[in-house]
Amino acid sequence: MTLQEIRDLLKCEVLAGEDDLQVDVQQVVASDGMSEILAFAKSKELMITGLTNIQSIRTADIAGVSAVIYCRGKRPDKKVVEFAKQKRIPVFITNMVMFDICGILYNKGLKGVS
Repeated sequence: MTLQEIRDLLKCEVLAGEDDLQVDVQQVVASDGMSEILAFAKSKELMITGLTNIQSIRTADIAGVSAVIYCRGKRPDKKVVEFAKQKRIPVFITNMVMFDICGILYNKGLKGVS
């Protein structure tokens, strides 16, 4: 599933990475715990979190995820978005809760880390 399809499906606003929406995603990692993301993420996954500080982008960069979706309508500050742009990490926000996001993506064929 491409990031563009995910954006449309989850009604996301794109804050960074508008030019990278054709990236294909196969797996998802979802957590507000950055240590959990680091422990279980595999390269090129979609990361879903409600943690909007700069550490979330640092974690995404280290883990090598394809994009970050901030859930529950949480909006990172400009410094976080600029850092994501520097790291070339697409960033989306949606009003949906993490549970619903995971269920919708699972029903569309995306899987979690195994």
